[in-house]
Amino acid sequence: MNVQKNKVVGIDYKLTDGSGKMIDSSTEHGPLHYIQGTGSLIPGLEAELEGKKAGDHLTVKIAAKDGYGERNDALCQSVPRTQFESTEGLEVGMQFEVETEQGELVVTVTKIEGDTVTVDGNHPLAGMELHFDVTVKEVRDATAEELAHGHVHGEHGHHH
Repeated sequence: MNVQKNKVVGIDYKLTDGSGKMIDSSTEHGPLHYIQGTGSLIPGLEAELEGKKAGDHLTVKIAAKDGYGERNDALCQSVPRTQFESTEGLEVGMQFEVETEQGELVVTVTKIEGDTVTVDGNHPLAGMELHFDVTVKEVRDATAEELAHGHVHGEHGHHH
């Protein structure tokens, strides 16, 4: 069975940046399971996996535009510290969900100077070329319920 739209796919992967620094890996939590064609993976990796089958191994470079997008400086803003519900314990690296005109956005605190906090709404991997080393472990039909919910259920997915 090949990787194609609406198939559940299980992959082992290692993700590194352009210098070979490890960003993420499935080593500790086991294979990642997702439904092909539902936007669960970054577009570039999903495209590379299309048509592959269990046992296939691939090493791919994904350009930023096909990964988490290019950096958008407009998503970096300085806001008054008073915008935060609790300023106690506020530190660089913290992430918050904020409501914007385009919907929810996760922002990361990048700088704190006095009463001004700088937040960045770019994904932490935006603007980066991503290097994936992937092995397809499993390809199966998605259940009607998985398709309706848009994610994998059971042993390898989430439970309701």
